[in-house]
Amino acid sequence: MKKRQVVMRNEGSERSSATQVVRIVRYVECRKNHAANIGGYAVDGCREFMAGGEQGTTAALSCAACGCHRNFHRREVVDK
Repeated sequence: MKKRQVVMRNEGSERSSATQVVRIVRYVECRKNHAANIGGYAVDGCREFMAGGEQGTTAALSCAACGCHRNFHRREVVDK
């Protein structure tokens, strides 16, 4: 799932123009430890977050591949 984040910065001076920074946010491999309750460490191998529903719904926050919440996937931010 790719999400665009636009940050507008406006300096106090009237002469300065607004600076636009576009950041692309990707959620990659799942980091959920499925063996934490027995004291071990095991991940499921999910390599990329795929939303389970349309953006803006609660289903969009769970991964269609592994069923984990989006917060378990590593967040990657790229500035353009």
